[in-house]
Amino acid sequence: MTTRRAILVIDDDAAMRDSLAFLLDVNGFAVTTYETATDFLDHFESGTVDCIVSDIRMPGMSGLELVRRLKADASACPVILMTGHGDVALAVEAMKAGAVDFIEKPFEDEALLRAINEALQTQSAAPTDATAKREAEARLVDLSPRERDVLRGLVAGKINKVIAHDLGISPRTVEVYRANLMAKTNVRSMSELMRIAITAGL
Repeated sequence: MTTRRAILVIDDDAAMRDSLAFLLDVNGFAVTTYETATDFLDHFESGTVDCIVSDIRMPGMSGLELVRRLKADASACPVILMTGHGDVALAVEAMKAGAVDFIEKPFEDEALLRAINEALQTQSAAPTDATAKREAEARLVDLSPRERDVLRGLVAGKINKVIAHDLGISPRTVEVYRANLMAKTNVRSMSELMRIAITAGL
């Protein structure tokens, strides 16, 4: 019998915690839930958790602060952040700090399961930094200068309207560029695109 991978869920919303615990349990994971990041850290033992799924906005310590704390403690456990629509800039900042992914609420069950499985695969076969950078740069090689400008704006956490103003184009044109970015880099989510851009050092 295979050992169930241990997933930790941190969210101050009890209904969300219960819903995610049920989803992950029926999909074969061993799940532990915590209401706050502080509560989790009080019980955390490195090596006992395979992946952490945390809300980004919580009372006390935020998901961003949690990522920084775990990195400072040299924990290799991947962290996926759940974010509201207004938190994308915060989520990008957290990815720069070391989070492996972020998913926007509300999300489909499949989106979370895919993010967790990718995080677990990445953890077990992590390429060297130099290799990862080369691979990321190769994914961006076909972008036009203007598409790179839009991507830099996204990595900076700017919304379409601000990027449009900065570049002297319409918000609708920014949307077209965003769609082009997703297609050219062959990504399924904005978080995947951010991860590639950050890894490439954009």
